[in-house]
Amino acid sequence: MTAGYSGSYAVNGIELYLWPTEGRWLERPILGTAGSGHPIYSAVRDFEMTFSLADPSEYYQMLQFFRNLGVTGTAVVDLPKYDGDGYLFYSYSGCIVYEPVPGAYFNEHIQEVRWIISNIRT
Repeated sequence: MTAGYSGSYAVNGIELYLWPTEGRWLERPILGTAGSGHPIYSAVRDFEMTFSLADPSEYYQMLQFFRNLGVTGTAVVDLPKYDGDGYLFYSYSGCIVYEPVPGAYFNEHIQEVRWIISNIRT
């Protein structure tokens, strides 16, 4: 995590052309059970964004983030703060950007694009 708040979804300081229709923190996997019976969770979280209807240029921007960072790099991604008491955005460093998954084409747009950001330390 890096210090500082922002006001929008962004990757390495570049705001997304399109905000997701839905965004959610995914459930962390249980890695095992402690001797006391308590679950042991992963130290990192994933965030999933869904875009109901994206223009091809908006999808292309997400795809370019993946292409530029997907093989070896990590990014600073601005997302809604995990445990914030309001709807505030926070800059998380060391994030891994997954390839966005496009849905069906509809009227020159792409439906239901899903995009996951992982390795988020909250």
